[in-house]
Amino acid sequence: MLYYLFTYLDRNYNIPGAGVFQYLTFRMAMAVIVSLLVTTVWGRRLIDYLRFKQVGETVRNLGLEGQMQKAGTPTMGGIIILLGILVPTLLFAKLDNVYVILMLVTTVWLGAIGFLDDYIKVFKKNKEGLAGRFKIVGQVGLSIIIGWTMWSNTGIKMRQEVKLPVKYDAPVSYHLKNGTPVYTQDVKSTKTTMPFYKNNEFDYGKVLKFMGGDYERWTLLVFMFSVIMIITFISNGANITDGIDGLATGTSAIIGVTLAVLAYVSGNVVIADYLSIMYLPNSGELVIFAGAFVGACVGFLWYNSFPAQVFMGDTGSLAIGGIIAVFALLIRKELMLPLLCGVFVIENASVLMQVGWFKFTKKRFGEGRRIFLMAPLHHHYQKRGFHEAKIVTRFWIIGIMLAIITVITLKLR
Repeated sequence: MLYYLFTYLDRNYNIPGAGVFQYLTFRMAMAVIVSLLVTTVWGRRLIDYLRFKQVGETVRNLGLEGQMQKAGTPTMGGIIILLGILVPTLLFAKLDNVYVILMLVTTVWLGAIGFLDDYIKVFKKNKEGLAGRFKIVGQVGLSIIIGWTMWSNTGIKMRQEVKLPVKYDAPVSYHLKNGTPVYTQDVKSTKTTMPFYKNNEFDYGKVLKFMGGDYERWTLLVFMFSVIMIITFISNGANITDGIDGLATGTSAIIGVTLAVLAYVSGNVVIADYLSIMYLPNSGELVIFAGAFVGACVGFLWYNSFPAQVFMGDTGSLAIGGIIAVFALLIRKELMLPLLCGVFVIENASVLMQVGWFKFTKKRFGEGRRIFLMAPLHHHYQKRGFHEAKIVTRFWIIGIMLAIITVITLKLR
């Protein structure tokens, strides 16, 4: 909103300083600042309100040190994160940008599903919350919206080099790259970034190439299936990781900073050309959303760090996981998520391994056996006697290392 206001003032009244809103970096910085203010200042009031309404966490005794002391801690604090994301984005981003619209839809959609789950747990006194199948339906529904929009919307394109004569009905641009003439077109494409692969690019349209014949007609199904799997897995991974104070919040902030960097280089034609990565026209606007996301996570961490004064609940954890997944999909970096979101992946995998092995051994030997002392993985280390603050710090360090490696892979061929 402020972007349009100051652009109008700059064009019509030439007010000094109004033109600064044209710069992505300025608006991103403002988004971070406003997000921090919203989450820290207004967050304190929401926590007090939640405590007044006795919206507290119900804790099951799992035999973990300090666990029962958390009973009654205000939950549904994910509302703070959602507001910290939505308010700055609405103020500083271009709201007619399809990338921004999809991120806003994702935030509200998954935030609503998580809120409903927390509401059932807290106010309906149902510890199970929203049935798992309804969560999956909600995640799949969002995935279909995101996948179909990316497939069909004319505002979502990528710039790729072409050779004359061109086969796409789109304007052809010409420029010199290292002294060599290059022709480019902005076209619809199912290509994405894949580390350690030829040119770091992978095309969903060629997954079924081994079938021969008219294999490309199945491209949409392959792409939609991939979108559904990525959004569902990462969203649930963030939800599972949110088990001890500050773990999911801090890890998400680290991931958010990395995605902001990736969005900036992917949306800047000069840097993208220099790094030889795919340029996505108009995607740079996502940097403002990423700034708001990082600010919201860091601001919430003010209250969520050990000992936590508030828990995000599913309202926050489902949303931040889905936001990370959709953001990566939009900037064509989703195949880098297993590396970047390694903490989420490991946490999710530990649960799948634990449950799968328990069921297998129970059927095979008559009694269930476990791989870990407890799943998810962070509870395993708690059972081994590690303090949760130490576990969180070490997971953050791992997250930072994975983020650095993810960025480095942009130049690895």
